[in-house]
Amino acid sequence: MTAAGRPQRDGLSIGAVLAQLRGDFPDVTISKIRFLESEGLVQPGRTPSGYRQFAAADVERLRFVLSAQRDHYLPLKVIKEQLDAADRGDGHPGSPSRLPRKLVALDSAATIAGERAAMPSAADFTSGIQIRLTQEELLEQAGVDLATLTELRQYGLVRPGAAGFYDPDAVLVARTVKAMTEFGIEPRHLRAFRASADREVGLLEQIVAPVYHHRDEDAKARADEVVRELAALSVTLHTLLVKAGIRGVTGG
Repeated sequence: MTAAGRPQRDGLSIGAVLAQLRGDFPDVTISKIRFLESEGLVQPGRTPSGYRQFAAADVERLRFVLSAQRDHYLPLKVIKEQLDAADRGDGHPGSPSRLPRKLVALDSAATIAGERAAMPSAADFTSGIQIRLTQEELLEQAGVDLATLTELRQYGLVRPGAAGFYDPDAVLVARTVKAMTEFGIEPRHLRAFRASADREVGLLEQIVAPVYHHRDEDAKARADEVVRELAALSVTLHTLLVKAGIRGVTGG
């Protein structure tokens, strides 16, 4: 018997699972885990009293899902297809109980957005906590000079916070622009990307803002998921449209 007078259960409680995941995924919450369960991404067992029991395989599935979202910006539908394929033994190498912590190669065409994963992700800079970077730290980590950063700010590609600090995504933006300059593209040429992103943000805000107004924690978790899903789909759509346009230009 436990101290609370309840019989000892096999498996992990949802709180214990949260504690295991928090080190790698500091933003995960109990509501998030419940949401993933409601979407069929994980199916923990239940005690006769209704308490969730998570096996080690369930925890690995959750790691797979969270990594796919964070590192590859994949929609839940695509992630679920990968897990279902793994369950059937004809998709991802290895069984779901041995899924890797970092998603690597995915076959679905809808995972074009995952090509971005070849770049360092924001998680590479956070180590489990939110990092605020000074201008000097941004310049060092991105490998750009002050003149380039000034241009990035001028054209709205990089924006410091109210206190003047930058987040890790600013490093990724600066590195990406630096790579593009090697092809003769200058920051001023990329203003359209900023304008397009702002329009997409405005559209997504209209969709999720009403949900965020609910005080229920589960509603907020669902709104967070909607934002992630729509962001992932936006990245995929943008990539497909650019590729289609380039094929039209080259006749490929």
